[in-house]
Amino acid sequence: MQKNSPLALVYHALFITFILAPLAVVVAVAFTDKGFISFPTDGLSLRWFRAILDATEIKSAFWFSAKLGLAAASIAIALAVPAALAITRYRFAGREVLMAFFMSPLMIPHVVLGAAFLRFFNIAGLSGSFFWLMFTHVICIMPYALRMVLSAATGMNREIEHAGLSLGASRSTVFLRITVPMLMAGIAGGWMLSFIQSFDELTMTVFVATPGTMTLPVAMYNHIAQTIDPLVTSVSTVLIVGTLVLMVILDKLVGLEKVLIGKG
Repeated sequence: MQKNSPLALVYHALFITFILAPLAVVVAVAFTDKGFISFPTDGLSLRWFRAILDATEIKSAFWFSAKLGLAAASIAIALAVPAALAITRYRFAGREVLMAFFMSPLMIPHVVLGAAFLRFFNIAGLSGSFFWLMFTHVICIMPYALRMVLSAATGMNREIEHAGLSLGASRSTVFLRITVPMLMAGIAGGWMLSFIQSFDELTMTVFVATPGTMTLPVAMYNHIAQTIDPLVTSVSTVLIVGTLVLMVILDKLVGLEKVLIGKG
């Protein structure tokens, strides 16, 4: 196996440092004892982590974002599985058009989507609804779910499914006990990416969110606009740690190589 040269290792180290440095600064600022964002700080304190417990709006927005992300990611995956199977297994008129349609949210700036949804909801009288906010998130995260499931479906061995059918299993049984387990790496990875995208979505959501449908990114954005205290850094640190814990759990249950790279 060919090893990386010293120059390549230095480049990788600099690249990783460039990516992780902003996160490290956010985590460091979260432990400041000052009443404003400062780095470096003179002293360390957990006051801004304790402040999260008193931030009712932030906590409510967190649980709302979690519920919204769970619902949107689950619906996106439920739509992505049959779409991926149809695209990879069949050749039909309009196949490329259908693929482009599913991927189109990636090509449209979210600020444009947000303005369009805001106008549409105002005309139709649909603003302020959890269902319609979830609908907008499903549209935005569908490409991520579909891409991951497509990668798993493309290299799937269909002879195993044919063997199940030849042994007398029904198509629904083959789908649930053979097809879905073979797609599980793509399903898990697609769901995870979709949930993260939904949970972190701000640009589009800020247009269509209302006081009754306030997500965590929108609540943090509003907090930053009104004050300069480090509360948002402590919330961000909790989210960073929570994401790392979820990644470890996913690695133990499924394996990150299967989810992110597609290795069997």
